[in-house]
Amino acid sequence: MPRDSPRTTTPRPPRPNRPPRPDRPRRPARPNRPTRNPYARLFALPGAIAFTAGNLVARLPMGMFSVSAVIMISCARGSYALAGAVTATGLAATAVVAPWTARLVDRHGQARVAVPATAIAALGSLSLLLCVRFGAPDWTLFASYAATATTPNTGGMSRARWAHLLRDDREALHTANSFEQAADELCFMLGPVLAAFLCGALFPQAGTLIGVVLLLTGVLVFAAQRATEPPPQGRTDASSEASSPLRARGMPALLVAFLATGAVFGSLEVVTIAFADARGHKAAAGVILALQAAGSCAAGLVYGAVRPRGPLVRRHLLCVAAMAALMTLPLLAVTVTGSLIALSGALLIAGMATAPTMVTGMTLVQHRTPEGRLNEGMTLAVTGLLGGIACGAAGGGWAVEHLGPGAGYGVPVAAACAALLLSSAQACATSTPARRRPRRPRASNGA
Repeated sequence: MPRDSPRTTTPRPPRPNRPPRPDRPRRPARPNRPTRNPYARLFALPGAIAFTAGNLVARLPMGMFSVSAVIMISCARGSYALAGAVTATGLAATAVVAPWTARLVDRHGQARVAVPATAIAALGSLSLLLCVRFGAPDWTLFASYAATATTPNTGGMSRARWAHLLRDDREALHTANSFEQAADELCFMLGPVLAAFLCGALFPQAGTLIGVVLLLTGVLVFAAQRATEPPPQGRTDASSEASSPLRARGMPALLVAFLATGAVFGSLEVVTIAFADARGHKAAAGVILALQAAGSCAAGLVYGAVRPRGPLVRRHLLCVAAMAALMTLPLLAVTVTGSLIALSGALLIAGMATAPTMVTGMTLVQHRTPEGRLNEGMTLAVTGLLGGIACGAAGGGWAVEHLGPGAGYGVPVAAACAALLLSSAQACATSTPARRRPRRPRASNGA
């Protein structure tokens, strides 16, 4: 066939009319899956890393000041009794002043109150340093250390920021509370060690001086992060005074449970130091207590990575029950073996129940605190905890002196059991709403 000739094509038969295809439903777009690591998701929030870094720097000196004061005063005056009395006075002043400072933080904002309050506390620490250095009368030590009670609750302010940022995400808030508790344990573990090292390697006032610098720096960095700061609530009217955290349902019993939990920590510290001293290894007491804090820190991070299930009140009750059960391990270790190595392992395991207990307890405080009073509510919980630490230290010291170091470990067991009973009582009181019973009609006299 020539190239120029037209091609002949066979016509195709027409296609039968097919019914139109029904529109297939489109698959919904897959939501962005959250990061597997809940802590990475937490710190992906804008500004979270910045305010957390400043808060950690400000929180570290909280574990330094009391140890530094004891070392500084005892070296200069040669009296541990005076040093203990001075630190106890500061603790009592903090119990009175801290809720008032937290109320001002809720009313006027974190930055406006935390910075001047920290400046006053720093001046009190520097005054204590100068009074000890130049041999001022003893009453000046008490007055100076009492001035440090204006130190704001930096941990509570950080938790308030998380509660503001994650108010619609309970799982993320659970992770944030767990991280904050682990940070508390870390500062509790590193603060005394750093203070003792500075006072011993440099000079007795070094721990207090460097603690002041860290506190001021951390609070200034934390306060500068205004984007994540909860909005101030302003002045409250007379009717809102009835919404005090102390009047919230279930809050008084919960604060008393915090008091008993603090007694566990305070007695455990004193009894462990006494037991290590009785075995001729007093210097090992710090390492043993650090293992207890390390166990609590690790358990807090793991607890924050899991999804909470069940009612919060029941979870708190289970955590307190676990703490009461595990606190028997140190008592068994010293009674059966009398070995510091066995005691170290027992405290490491026993510490794993304290962080979940504190996490669930602080979350309960957040839920029960009235709106606009969150800093005050959490500061009340910390105040109860500090009061319990003081009572536990006194009870543990009495038990060691009269019953022996080994038997002293019965004090934290008793305190943990008291916390369990109080938690059970407040769980029963808040599990069902209070209902008024209908009054029975009185029978008439003629009936």
